[in-house]
Amino acid sequence: MITTHDIAKMIDHSLLRPNLTTEQVREGLKLAKAYETVSVCVHPADVRLAVEILAGTEVKVTTVIGFPHGAHTTKVKVYEAEEAMADGAVELDMVINIGRLLSHDYAYVQEEIKALVDVAHAKHALVKVILENCYLDDNLIRKACELSEAAGADFVKTSTGFGTGGATIHDLQIMRASCSPKVQIKAAGGVRTLDAALDVRAAGASRFGATATKTILDECRQREQAGTLKEK
Repeated sequence: MITTHDIAKMIDHSLLRPNLTTEQVREGLKLAKAYETVSVCVHPADVRLAVEILAGTEVKVTTVIGFPHGAHTTKVKVYEAEEAMADGAVELDMVINIGRLLSHDYAYVQEEIKALVDVAHAKHALVKVILENCYLDDNLIRKACELSEAAGADFVKTSTGFGTGGATIHDLQIMRASCSPKVQIKAAGGVRTLDAALDVRAAGASRFGATATKTILDECRQREQAGTLKEK
């Protein structure tokens, strides 16, 4: 039987809007702590604050690398990852170089992902590769998944949430079919209701990014108490 805890442990609570104040980030971190989400995804500048507020909890600190366009050089992405981990981040959501993927420069894309994976895994951190599917056709989504797995990534992720579109069930199904079971799937962008969360779970996602965490988990708890919380 699915529980509210199960859904909470799928949520990377997102605090990535560029106009968030420090106080708003603090409040978001406290919310994630209270609702016991699996992680909070913050900007690199907020990693130390997140580590401080979440100390003593099981909520992990995630940050973004090469965000949101993925066009940083590989060296810059590696440096950003190393600094983030030194500050306490244990999961890294990196944006691929979208233009290089669209140019079919597959060696570049795979080598860059591997460079991030190598430094992350050396510190026991996880890497989620953001594909930004809204700019890709189905074949490129499949290819990006294959490149990510070959490079050792832990997750592939649909979107930054700042492109022209977010997670779709169609894309999630392609991603799940294009990776072996050892690579997990994260949905991001547009998961704002419990039903949407259950839909992405049914499509194969084990994580999703959310800003509407409170709304989703409050409804989840209500359905669980009423005995109407069910898998789709």
